[in-house]
Amino acid sequence: MRTISMYLALLILSLIAQSAVAQDQGYKEEVATLKARKKEITQQEKDALKLEIQDINKRLDQKLISVEEAKILKEAAAKKRALNIENRIAIVDNEIALLERNEGKLLVLQERDSTEKTAGFEFDVKRSDGTSIFAKRQRWRRDVKYDRRTYSDLVLAIGFNNAIIDGESLGDSPYKTGGSRFFEMGWAWRTRVFKNSNFMRINYGFSFQFNGLKPKDNQIFVVNGDQTELQDFEFNLSKSKFRMDNLVFPLHLEFGPSRFWQTDEKIRYSLRNQFRVGFGGYGGFNIGSRQKLKYRNESGNRIKEKLKRDYNVSDFVYGLSAYIGVEGVLLYAKYDLSPIFENAVVEQNNISLGLRFDL
Repeated sequence: MRTISMYLALLILSLIAQSAVAQDQGYKEEVATLKARKKEITQQEKDALKLEIQDINKRLDQKLISVEEAKILKEAAAKKRALNIENRIAIVDNEIALLERNEGKLLVLQERDSTEKTAGFEFDVKRSDGTSIFAKRQRWRRDVKYDRRTYSDLVLAIGFNNAIIDGESLGDSPYKTGGSRFFEMGWAWRTRVFKNSNFMRINYGFSFQFNGLKPKDNQIFVVNGDQTELQDFEFNLSKSKFRMDNLVFPLHLEFGPSRFWQTDEKIRYSLRNQFRVGFGGYGGFNIGSRQKLKYRNESGNRIKEKLKRDYNVSDFVYGLSAYIGVEGVLLYAKYDLSPIFENAVVEQNNISLGLRFDL
């Protein structure tokens, strides 16, 4: 084991040394390139001066300027080119000095564009080959996508819950309308159907639904074999609430106008202050059911019970849903086609109405 560790350590040290040598050679090669560039600068400016002198002589031959004017122009051109050589070589000398002083590791001020998560500036250390030492720490920067066909939203919904019972009207429901509520939380993606139009979209995702029912008349849910029914409770209840938790996968066909805007970098379809309507449904699984009871027993003691049981709730949940509204504030309705309780003598189907927020 010690032998293996020793060889492994030697291998790592060897790789580090090779990397250091490569980096050292990299910036030294760049220094050599910059030194060679100084000669090129001098020759470029001399060639440019020759062309300017030729142009002045041509104008003199054509008697467009006098001999005195030609002399002044030539002196000005020579002075300008000499200053150009001096300034450009000074810039190269400064680059060489900077590279040699820092051994190729330079701090560079980079400006972020408006597509990144935050605006401002950041420092980075560049190697001689232009690569970033902190490259792995900058992976969060995103390129601008020209055309985004899919957007996503956090979805929250809340409202009133109840049940439609076979053979009875909603007004005859044994559940309190104000006390029976639902809550939904999930994530939705919105993808436009057509390439050049955002009027029709597919809205899909996943959600956790929490449907609550609050029985009237001091009743609770009781399981009798494969049947779940409401029965009177022996003590006065201060609270009786039944809750079903579902994981569902909604799918809606969504319609509505959108605002189109385009720049050189991107095109976007915005739903800001725009009307939306969606029709579809959902399917999924029941992941739990429970009943909460609060009451005083015969001794007057306060009792709180949380009964987590099967209650014969349907394992598979599916139904219809729709929403309508403006931008991210929508009127939302859903109806379970699957019964609340399996094998029930009288079928009950959950129904909900509330507000949905696409954030």
